[in-house]
Amino acid sequence: MSNLNWIEQRRAARARLPRFLFDYADGGAGSEATMARNLADLEAVTLRQRVLCDVSEIRLDTVLLGRPMSMPVVLGPIGMAGMYARRGEVQAKDAADGHGVPFCLSTVSVCPLGEVAAQGAPDPWFQLYVMKDRGFLKSLMDEAWALGVTTLVLTVDMPVPGIRQRDTRSGLSGRGAPTRRLLQALARPRWAFDVGLWGRPHTLGNIAPALGGRSGLSDFMGWIGQNFDPTITWGDLEAIRSDWKGSLILKGVLDVQNARQAVDVGVDAIVVSNHGGRQLDGAISTARALPSVVEAVGDRVSVMADSGVRSGTDIVRMLALGAQAVWLGRLWVFALATGGAAGVSLMLKTLRQEMAVAMALTGCASLEDVTSEVLDPR
Repeated sequence: MSNLNWIEQRRAARARLPRFLFDYADGGAGSEATMARNLADLEAVTLRQRVLCDVSEIRLDTVLLGRPMSMPVVLGPIGMAGMYARRGEVQAKDAADGHGVPFCLSTVSVCPLGEVAAQGAPDPWFQLYVMKDRGFLKSLMDEAWALGVTTLVLTVDMPVPGIRQRDTRSGLSGRGAPTRRLLQALARPRWAFDVGLWGRPHTLGNIAPALGGRSGLSDFMGWIGQNFDPTITWGDLEAIRSDWKGSLILKGVLDVQNARQAVDVGVDAIVVSNHGGRQLDGAISTARALPSVVEAVGDRVSVMADSGVRSGTDIVRMLALGAQAVWLGRLWVFALATGGAAGVSLMLKTLRQEMAVAMALTGCASLEDVTSEVLDPR
């Protein structure tokens, strides 16, 4: 989507969703300075317009971790995405499959992994947070492997939840939250009928066994605060690497030293990310952190990135900064909210068109051509 289309999509999502859901996806940590920096720093990346190149055929296909992809895009993990459309994670995977790009399911999804994986090949990627209950963590990994998942994404930038003031103001958490959420849902009758009524069950499918009979949003938020593990260290990552037989992606790296440590542990890929500005308010933007991480790890692992991407041109910017693929978050969940699987499919089609145009105008016929030479230093 172009930036204008993104603005329109965001406006449409705001009109359709209860406020607590819109703000959960749209907001960031603290004063949201890092979230704003993600956008500003990426937009400030200028590209060299190059002419008289043969760009009659633009190729966007690539291979990542042995998986063919029609373009270097991943639908990243979004918590509670199943509340944005009826069985939302299933719809998003269907759209991703139709466009030949990976879909990554969140630990805290509404639709459980079994339901999403049942949609057929290719297998979804599965994202995990490190939890205090290592036995439960291991059981989730074992279940994922048994369901055919071969790519595990470990998010490590959330040892504690960031301070997201919008969630308290909107009613996702805080005093009187259940009543406020109910009133907001009633004020959005189309959403209430389609998702609130027909989109049940609204449990957090993957962690339902740990929650037991307590499956409401309030219980979910309390469980998150009590069970995410701030004691996680590199030793824990080594243990997970030893247990997991498939590809392991480490998501949430900004620091060069951390990137080198991840390589030493044996991860297969890194996602340079500040969680979309939703964790440390004051952290460096992904666009600024990415080149240093790429330089530090070289070609020893695949390096990907997220945060601040709103268009196909932004994806080309990230590729020129060194990313091998770009993960999307808010873009796809708002497309899902306003159009379901068809909305996500249209978003991916639009991104593909925008990428092709940006590549053609920078003289790039294939992804191999999109290097730092595309960046204009002026």
